[in-house]
Amino acid sequence: MASPATLQSALLLQKQLKELSKHPVEGFSAGLVDNENIYEWEIMIIGPPDTLYEGGFFKARMSFPKDYPLMPPKLRFISEMWHPNVYPDGEVCISILHPPGEDKYGYEDAGERWMPVHTVETILLSVISMLSTPNDESPANIEAAKDWREDYPAFKKKVQRIVRRSADML
Repeated sequence: MASPATLQSALLLQKQLKELSKHPVEGFSAGLVDNENIYEWEIMIIGPPDTLYEGGFFKARMSFPKDYPLMPPKLRFISEMWHPNVYPDGEVCISILHPPGEDKYGYEDAGERWMPVHTVETILLSVISMLSTPNDESPANIEAAKDWREDYPAFKKKVQRIVRRSADML
């Protein structure tokens, strides 16, 4: 039998999924990977207009912990991604997906980290914003951040190639 916390998180996720189905948000779509598992979502992020990622269609997977919303989900791009804030394995590294509380390295303020008020919508809007404005101060992908800073034309060329490939995958 599921714990009360697990039941609560499942109900909250069902509510958020239903809300996104009724009122889609521009820039992404979300659904379940498998109708039997509310904790695994398939996401499609559309490259934001006026960014290098414009025209791209990027698949991602969002995995929620059983103690959601107390703890954040993980978001990982399945599609190829070249970005300073995305690890080479596709995992997204942004403040609101970091566990709540003080940052042991002192880099992030507790107010920038995960809070239970965040929803799938606020997370994905943050990811779309991240695509528009990378944070190269604390990169997850050192090579991408180095390209971004030191060889922007090479960075741009790699992203354009990924965007073209993503559109071909549809």
